[in-house]
Amino acid sequence: MDLFISQTLNGLVYGALLFLLASGLSLIFGLMGVVNLAHGSFFMLGAFVGLSVAKATGSFWLAMLLAPLPVAAIALAMEVFFLRPLYKREKLDQVLLTFGFSFVFTDLVESFWGKDTFSISEPPSLEDSIEFLGGFFPSYRLAMLGFGLLAALILWLIIDRTRAGAMVRAGVDDSATAMGIGLNVPLLLTTTFTCGAALAGLAGVIAGPILGVYSGVDVEVLIPAFIVIVVGGMGSLKGAFVGSIVIGMADTFGKAYLPETAMFLTYVAMILILLARPGGLFGKV
Repeated sequence: MDLFISQTLNGLVYGALLFLLASGLSLIFGLMGVVNLAHGSFFMLGAFVGLSVAKATGSFWLAMLLAPLPVAAIALAMEVFFLRPLYKREKLDQVLLTFGFSFVFTDLVESFWGKDTFSISEPPSLEDSIEFLGGFFPSYRLAMLGFGLLAALILWLIIDRTRAGAMVRAGVDDSATAMGIGLNVPLLLTTTFTCGAALAGLAGVIAGPILGVYSGVDVEVLIPAFIVIVVGGMGSLKGAFVGSIVIGMADTFGKAYLPETAMFLTYVAMILILLARPGGLFGKV
């Protein structure tokens, strides 16, 4: 397979993974105004729980199904008991709280699983490579791309075509007015935060066979996720999707052709987009 085509596919795969992580973070950021620095920890927790489930049951699919549940439960408790009392206080208090939680989750992971690097085994049905665009490409990566596109479609249908999605959009646009017309904004905030964490946990399981599972992966994925929501526009699902593809491509081609400046190219892409669109591609100024 031609190198350009191969890297394009890799960029799309990485973009699909970033979307799973950034979509929930974008909605949390847009709806709640919370800079959740523990979002990468949900990714890491999902990866480690998925690792344990996959080892115990021998099933990758069961790990995908079960791993997001305890992550969602942890996020629910975190939002209700710790974040909710801080909504009327300075944003810095929320930043410091979530930053502290990221250290707590790292310590918990290292206490239960240690500091070694692990890998979740790919499902047997996706271990081979298949012929694609005149070459061979790993089946699992193509499945990741397909899953990311499917998740984007489902989230778009929920946000744009359902009553629950209309409530979320109303809360993102103007939470005060949403409360004034009778929407249960606290429940909306909790549900959005929990679902965003579950998506991050699911992304951790899916990325496990490629990125590996280790303490510290939370920080490595959190920075690109924040770049994605800044590029795409805070609170915009469409922006999270397009931003994920842009940053995924910039990172992948940077590592392939200019490995020493790969991260620099990602920031250059972000700067150029913000110069043209200060609010992000689909966000408000």
